[in-house]
Order: sequence, then structure tokens, then C-alpha cells
Amino acid sequence: MTARHSVYLDHSASTPTDPQVVEAMLPYFTDVYGNASASHQAGRKAERAIEQARETVARILNCQPSEIIFTSGGSESDNLAIKGAAWAARQQGRDHHLMTTPIEHEAVGRTIEQLASVMDFERTIVPVDGYGQVDVTEFERACQPNTCIASVMYASNEVGTVQPIHNITQVARDHNILLHTDAVQAGGQLPLDVQALGVDMLSLSAHKFYGPKGVGALYVRDGIELMPHQTGGSHENARRAGTSNTPLIVGLATALEMAYDNIDHYVTHYRAMRDLLIESVLERVPQAQLTGHPHDRLPSHASFIIEGIESTTLLMHLDMNGVAASSGSACKTGNPEPSDVLLAMGYDRQQALSGLRLTVGRYTTEADIEYAVSALARTVQKLSRLQTV
Repeated sequence: MTARHSVYLDHSASTPTDPQVVEAMLPYFTDVYGNASASHQAGRKAERAIEQARETVARILNCQPSEIIFTSGGSESDNLAIKGAAWAARQQGRDHHLMTTPIEHEAVGRTIEQLASVMDFERTIVPVDGYGQVDVTEFERACQPNTCIASVMYASNEVGTVQPIHNITQVARDHNILLHTDAVQAGGQLPLDVQALGVDMLSLSAHKFYGPKGVGALYVRDGIELMPHQTGGSHENARRAGTSNTPLIVGLATALEMAYDNIDHYVTHYRAMRDLLIESVLERVPQAQLTGHPHDRLPSHASFIIEGIESTTLLMHLDMNGVAASSGSACKTGNPEPSDVLLAMGYDRQQALSGLRLTVGRYTTEADIEYAVSALARTVQKLSRLQTV
């Protein structure tokens, strides 16, 4: 069965690359193709483009260009921040305790798990409440004299909850702990002023804000020692080896600039579509329960538990009806295991198998919402009937 209508509500997984971003990238595939590390004119042109992109990102994040490292995406940025800082601390014989939360993206969670299991770092998982928010008091209680780094995401990729990051960074600073935040979902939706946020390191990925896949950025506050986990040449100020991907870096900077030049317009649209979506789902699908914080949530993000209906079955039927959705993290969709995030928030195993994430974008319309909610209501009603037969 192929649906005639198509509605994309999985923007937290990936967004389409904006045509203006594609246009900005094209010359660096065909005309300015030199290696940015080369000393000849073609190389210098590519290097200038990369440094201009670095300046653009730094301006939006309110930091120095030298504090920006370009990477292959959010996962690499998270790995470089956590492993790089932890390895540097270990090499200097300093602190060896790590802190994080149970709702992080796997790029953070598994990295810290690896450091604990392979390199004997100590770790503490700070609990969250029923909305998926970190209790700042619990965070401070978990701080230890030997804590070297804490990683707390800015906003949840699975339930959309925004963390009280300002308060968390203040506690970390009071205890002389480096604070990394995975801001991949926040890019293009929430403020990224690193001075106001108070973070020491911050990860971004371009394809979450209408840029290309395969490129990301990591902010590292000046003075932080970072041991590279990818070795080779002295690229990115000797912190990330590998030939610079000029077109994708230009695409990231262009997309980020477009997102923040028009941030008020986009966020207003996201909120309007999100609120209509949440209201419609809760009104027309009796089995639906909103997850995540009711107010402190990403402007584009709606997430639910559909009681009694497993995500894998629901998503398959929605897809056949032309609705692209997910159960949570795109890195976990298709996994029949219950959501670790929902379990950490206090939901039982069956509920944690029934998550649904619907995320709107720049081009989402009221008609899209109407179609998607109608398809969801019909599908849930059909599956519920089948289960009672």
C-alpha cells in the first residue's frame, strides 16, 4: 500500500536541506575544490571559506572563532568533548569522575559507559523527574571533589524537555566541573549564546537546522585541554584530524545563520503548529498521553504515549498512511526494546514501548496536522479493535 498523501513529522530526526544552503555549498564542490591545508591559491580559497564559516558560527554562539571545532556531526562532537576532556584529565593525573543523566543521546550515554567500563572512570547518573528534567539539587548532590566533567543535554531529542541549563552550569562552575551540553536538538530553536548559558562545551549538528548531513560543530571554551580521539594531521588547531570538508562546513554556517536571522519567525510558526498538534491529538485520541514538560519543551516537539499500542506497529501503519513519525531517537527507532528515557521518567515497560514522537518544521501546515491526526486517530482505533477481538 502506498499513501497518496505525505506528511513529514520527524524533523527532530532530520530536516530537509534549505535550497539556499545547497546553493551556497555548490561552488565548493566544483570551483573552489582545493584542500584547505594546501599552501597554493586553490587551497587558500578553501581555507578562507572555512574560516569565514567559523567566524559566522562564533558570532551566533557569542564566542571566539578559535573556540569552534568542525566535526562530522553531533555524535562526533559529543565523543570529542567527553573523551577529549576526560583523557586530558586522566593524562594529567587529575579527576576521574563523570556525571550525566539517563535521558542523554546514546552518543553521550555510551561514551561515558565506555569510559567507565574500559578505562575505569567513575560515573554518576543523575536522575530526572517525571517530565524528564534534571533536579538541580540532585545534580549538586552528585558532584564530587574528583568530578572532571558533566554532560547534560540542552533539550531532549525524545520528549522535547528543555533542561534548566543556566542553573546546572552555575552549580558545575561552583564545583569547578567542566559542563558539556548536547545542543543538537536546540540548534535553530533555542538561544545558543554560550556566555549566557555558561557552558564549557556545546555540540551541534547541521542537519537538525536545515543544513547538510555529515557535519557538526563543537564549541570548546578557550583554556580547556582536549586530547583528540582522532589523530593524524594538525587540522582544527590539532584537535580533530582529517581533511576539512569545505562544502559541508559552508553549508552548516549558512544554515545556522539563516536559522538565527529568522529565529523569531520560525519559532512562532513551530509553536503554533506544535500546540495545534498536541491539542488535536489529545482531543481525538483518547489513548494519548503527553510526555515531557508541558511548558519547558522545544517549540517544534510533541511526544506521547499511546496506551496499549506498541510503537513499532503504530509507526508502520502511520507510514502506510503517508505520515512520517518516530518513537523517539532516530538512532533507536526500530529497536523493540522499551525507551530508556521513558523508563527513567517513571513510566512502566509497556508504556515505554508505546512512545510516539511528532515534530513539526518550517513547512508544516495546519492541513498537514489535520491529515496526520486523522490518520493517527483512525489507526489507533483500528489497532485497538484488533486487540480486543
